[in-house]
Amino acid sequence: MGVNMTGYCIEDDDKVCAAAKQEIIRRYFAALCEKKKGRDNGNSIQKIELIMRQAGITVNDREIVPIALQRSAETGGQPAVAIKLNDGKIVTGKTSELLGAASAALLNAVKATADIPKRQLLIKPEVIEPIQSLKVDFLGNKNPRMHTDELLIALTISANYDEVSKIASRHLHLLKGAEAHSTVILSQVDEEIYRKLGINLTCEPTYQTNRLFHK
Repeated sequence: MGVNMTGYCIEDDDKVCAAAKQEIIRRYFAALCEKKKGRDNGNSIQKIELIMRQAGITVNDREIVPIALQRSAETGGQPAVAIKLNDGKIVTGKTSELLGAASAALLNAVKATADIPKRQLLIKPEVIEPIQSLKVDFLGNKNPRMHTDELLIALTISANYDEVSKIASRHLHLLKGAEAHSTVILSQVDEEIYRKLGINLTCEPTYQTNRLFHK
């Protein structure tokens, strides 16, 4: 079957068009971030902007973009992440003393997917404390906040002692296909975890700090 026959496979043209527009916006944010990282001279951005004008779309057509930005504004400009789940629910996460925005949003997304109350404690303090001690006291990390990979490890450990944590961990696979937007460029670790979970992530082309290198 040739490419010219693809159209005959489409059963719902409206859904296909909507999905295509979302992919255009995702690629636009990816191009913006690549330029910020010094990996693109801006030509890709100009091409995608032309396509966006032709399609009649803006970044705000990605529903979670203004929601993430609003959440950040509410916290004094701190990083924030918004996630739209497959059932249409939208959760957000902000930066705290314990979790980065990406980790907080991921934890809230799991709770929403498993119908667990937002205030329910999923990770026991006795699990968190050794991780923070290892990062700060032994590895020389000044930031004790847990990245998403550390969060998932802590959740899995807690699942051995707590039934609710076990239920939450069993719902992780349902995050595949969710949409997420961050108000800052996430670390490589957080980006990779979101990708492995099947979450479509976009980021604003800005860093949380002004350090020359961003990890």
